Order: sequence, then structure tokens, then C-alpha cells
Amino acid sequence: MKILVANLGSTSFKYKLYEMTGVRGEEIVLAVGAADRIGAQAGESSWEIEVDGKTTEGSCGLADHAAAIALHTEQLISHGVIESAEAIEAIGFKAVHGGPISGAVVVDDQVLATMEDFSDVAPAHNPPYIAAMKSFGEKLPGVPQVAAFETAFHQTIPESRRVYAIPFEWTEKGVKKYGFHGASHRYIATRMGEIAPDQKRVISLHLGGSCSICAIEDGKSVANSFGMTAQSGVFHNNRVGDFDAFALLKILPMCDGNLELAFKRLGKEGGLLGISGVSADLRDVKQAASEGNARAKLAVDAFIETCRHYVGAYLAVLGGADAIVFTGGIGQYNADLREAICDRLGFAGIEIDRDKNSQAPGKAESNIESSASQTSIRVLPTNEELIVGRQTYDALH
Repeated sequence: MKILVANLGSTSFKYKLYEMTGVRGEEIVLAVGAADRIGAQAGESSWEIEVDGKTTEGSCGLADHAAAIALHTEQLISHGVIESAEAIEAIGFKAVHGGPISGAVVVDDQVLATMEDFSDVAPAHNPPYIAAMKSFGEKLPGVPQVAAFETAFHQTIPESRRVYAIPFEWTEKGVKKYGFHGASHRYIATRMGEIAPDQKRVISLHLGGSCSICAIEDGKSVANSFGMTAQSGVFHNNRVGDFDAFALLKILPMCDGNLELAFKRLGKEGGLLGISGVSADLRDVKQAASEGNARAKLAVDAFIETCRHYVGAYLAVLGGADAIVFTGGIGQYNADLREAICDRLGFAGIEIDRDKNSQAPGKAESNIESSASQTSIRVLPTNEELIVGRQTYDALH
């Protein structure tokens, strides 16, 4: 069964096309594609597709996600991966926020309507997913679509870690901590069960454009840094992360009393971008910091602090850790940040090996703990698409 798994960001579109057999470990990747800087000025969007180990790439203008989907469908056909768009038998989405809907569900009008209802608390994610689902629905009307919501993996978090200290009638109406990046953390839990089944207590750090940290015990999520929305927890490339809601009383006058504008700026001008004033991309921020930019250095230091804060909290939740796992673009490719996050955690038996850490390739699985460390420290590339592909297959069978 050919399943296209779509992973969308506010300005990105990534996918893998799988041949799924229903047997774990026998999934075949037919093609991998990506588009970035969607919605940028004409000619600034980039795209690539990998088939049989060969990559073709280019730049063009992609006005929206529908344009990116159309481009890549054409590329799949031109590369001979599929004869026509109709050869795609199902589409799986790494969907973000479905509120009361969780797990992997077939997309229908009710699912779309519920996602629309929760777009106000997932403004960077739900709208592009809804648009993509509708676009695929128009292009491939007979092909089933499955939304695999990121919240599903976190249903095992105890209620005491999911509630806010708010009037309880608000809690009963769905205002609580949901947790996200479920596909990534589920993959880490699954992979650790395969390669180190004796390491039951895992702290998974998914660090990228969007960041979260998860406490995993016996393969199940027991805590996640995200809350009601994907704007919270560890701060992100341009999203605020944890924030005192009462600070809005001071912020509103600076936004002419416009609450919508205040939230828009917190969601688009916060995070690394907000502190550094340089960029939302950590690579640019680190470069500026190395050149003496004080705000850029502050942004990097603050990012390390918030990551270490959650690692410390989850050491308490788990009663220690058997493994610390770094994944995501930042987690896999920034040895200096991994070292800084693990610094001063020797009291918990966590000691990194600087040479192993600096030589870790990023794209491959690596152990980077020292011989004296009581805790395994690993770099594990995540595979969210594989998880969503499996969930999609299961939902349709």
C-alpha cells in the first residue's frame, strides 16, 4: 500500500512516500521530498526530492502549501515513482491539535471542523494542515486521509501533570496540557525499546525549529514540556515558550490594547528571534554570538537553560534517567549545545564524552556518554514519518 506521509510546518512541507506491508520493519521508502520557505518572495522557495539515493533540487516560487503539494506530485510522476497521482493509496498527516480528538483518525468533515475550532491555539499548524487536507481532497478525491494527532502519545501522562490550577469548569471544557511532538517521542520510545530495552527511563529532547522535552517510562509518555498549545514549554525558533500570562497586562499597552496582535507577536516574534533580534534560525544566532553579538549569545544561553530546566524536572519525575536522547535538527547537529545541556548534571550520573560528542555524525545513531557516566547519552535521528505511516496503515485496516 503506497502511503504518502506529510509533515507540515508553517513555511515547510516534508514527506516520505512509503510502500507499507503492515509488517513492522519491512516498510520501504520510495521517495523523500521537502519544500522550504513556502510563501517567501518569488524564486526563494527551495525544494528537493530523493529517489533511489539520488537527490534533485531547485528553487522556485511556492505561494502556499497547495503549490508545494502540486510540485512534488509532479516530481514523483516525472521520476517514475508513481504513474499518476491516483497511485497514492492513502495520505497520512502528522497532525497537531485536534482537541478532544486524539489518536489516528480518518479525516472527515467533523475532524476538519474540530481542527478549525482549535486553530486559535494552534495558529502555526492547524491552518496549513487543514489547507493541505482540503487540497489533497480536491486533487485525489478518492484517496483516504488519516490525521495522526501528536497528542495521542501523551494520553498516558497522569492527570495531575495535565491540569492547570484554573477554575475547574475551564478544565472540563478542555483547557489543559495536551503535549505534542508525539510522533517523534513515540519513535524514540519505540527505538529505545529495540536497541536498549533495559533502559526504561528515557528523557527525549526533540530540539529543532519547534522544541519539546518528554519523560518516557516503560515506553510511555509521563510528562511533556508542551502545555495546552505548541507555543509553550521550551522556547522555539520564533515562539515564546513558557510565559507568565499576567505579563500581558504590561504588553497590551505596547500593542495598542490589541490582544490579537500581542499573541501574534508572541507566536511569531518570540523565541530565538525575539531574544537575539538576529534570526529565528539557531545557526544564524550562533554565528552572530561568535561575532560578539551580546543578544545572540543571550539567546543561546537562555535556550540551554530552559532545556536543562526540563531535564532536571524530568529527572525528578522519573527518579533518575537511564538514557538522555537528543533528536531533531538542533539536537542532532549541535555538539556544543548537547555538551552545555549535560553540563553540571554529573550529580545525576550524566557525563558526556567530549570527543565522542564532537564526532557524532548527526545523521546516524551515536552513543556519546563517557565511560564513567551512569546514564546513556544518545543521538538518535527521529523518524516521525515512519510512525505516522504505521498509524495510517493501522487506521485503515
